[in-house]
Amino acid sequence: MKVFVLGATGYIGGSVAVRLMAAGHTVVGTARTQDKARELEARGIQATVASFDDVDVLTRLAKDADAVINAASADDRKTVEVLLAALKGSHKRFIHTSGSSIVATDTGGTLTTQVHDEDMPIDPVPEKVARIALDRLVLDATKDGIHTNVICPCLIYGKGLGLNPDSVQLPPLIKYARETGTARYIGKGENVWSNVHIEDLADLYLMVLERAPAGTFYFAENGEANFRDVVTAIGKRYGLPVGSMPVSEAEKLWGVELGRLALASNSRIHAKRARALGWKPHRPSVFDVIAEAT
Repeated sequence: MKVFVLGATGYIGGSVAVRLMAAGHTVVGTARTQDKARELEARGIQATVASFDDVDVLTRLAKDADAVINAASADDRKTVEVLLAALKGSHKRFIHTSGSSIVATDTGGTLTTQVHDEDMPIDPVPEKVARIALDRLVLDATKDGIHTNVICPCLIYGKGLGLNPDSVQLPPLIKYARETGTARYIGKGENVWSNVHIEDLADLYLMVLERAPAGTFYFAENGEANFRDVVTAIGKRYGLPVGSMPVSEAEKLWGVELGRLALASNSRIHAKRARALGWKPHRPSVFDVIAEAT
């Protein structure tokens, strides 16, 4: 298939693009600058210089493709609406990327026990209500003749395969530890996030593209860990002491989205439906990757 990957210069999108090409698909993407477009072209991706505000370009690329994957923003409703409008009635595949903070519990570093699978109801924190509504918009677009799916990953780790090698959550913790001389978790550090290796996640995108039924939602995880253990592993890797910081300090450092709703929350999921589809994640654990970090 010819697949338009929105976010091809990013961590997830770039990795997905590489995986799709390895499986024989053609990938097209956008870049904000000519330099980035040339970098995509050098990797075998057909690139167009455009921003997410270039409605005509996004519409054309979506209509020209056999399938579209949004691996850019989990919250950009305007762009998703443009892509769905372009695909209406085509019966083409559209995969949207969500994120497991839709099930996050805002606990300031303490543990919660509930683990969500795809069939359980979600009671989101207020900041994630709009994301859940966007996921539903995508899934409901099957009624408009679009073969839609949503993939919802958790904490992603591992080196990206594309232009951007860095994930969102672990690199800031590592950078902070190396710059300050102390690795720190938030509060008690008992809070748990499920996690998944970027290459396993890219495998799931390929599988969903090629075989998933329309209108289905997939969590993506392969284990979980609490942040105290993760930060302790970071400290061990770099020979640094380990300690705690309050949520207020984390928010000042990284903002509410990362400092509180990610690093200080729980987000525990079970990828029941993805495994039933045949997905078999097998890459190294988050602790294995931290132990080999440079």
